[in-house]
Amino acid sequence: MENVLDLIFKRRSVRIFTKQKVEKETLIQLLQAAMAAPSASNSRPWEFVVITDKDTLSKLRSKLQYGKYNAAAAIVVCANLGIAANQSAYRFWVQDCSAATENILIAAAGMDLGTVWIGSYPKDNVMDILRETLAIPEDVFPLSLVFIGYPAEEVLPRTQYSEERVHWEQY
Repeated sequence: MENVLDLIFKRRSVRIFTKQKVEKETLIQLLQAAMAAPSASNSRPWEFVVITDKDTLSKLRSKLQYGKYNAAAAIVVCANLGIAANQSAYRFWVQDCSAATENILIAAAGMDLGTVWIGSYPKDNVMDILRETLAIPEDVFPLSLVFIGYPAEEVLPRTQYSEERVHWEQY
């Protein structure tokens, strides 16, 4: 098992993937990691759309300006406030779904998968493309799209720690 900090530093955006299929069980494990994320007052407003169909992935690549990646799979992290466990989701769904997204990214790094996070919310045009292509209802908010696959490029671990951005005790 990797040290957790090594795993976090290993998480990097991968933009070139092999054609190797990502197995359903692997995708389920990533979703389990996503749903282990913290959420405000345990509201859990998230839902996920998993895409492995080549034609659907191709449609997304053709429509998304920043989504041209050749990954074998993708997960859209959405907020459905109608299923949230409580009212906290209305104020904190972006944070909750971002935490779920980050859990997918870190878990994927630990499974030797590559990922790249594409922002959707608050860009209406990107949300509209995802809604239209994936039949996401209007009252569900697609926060992010994560392309997932086996990396065809080596991206070295790193931290971007900057002492100048750290303030101890007071700003």
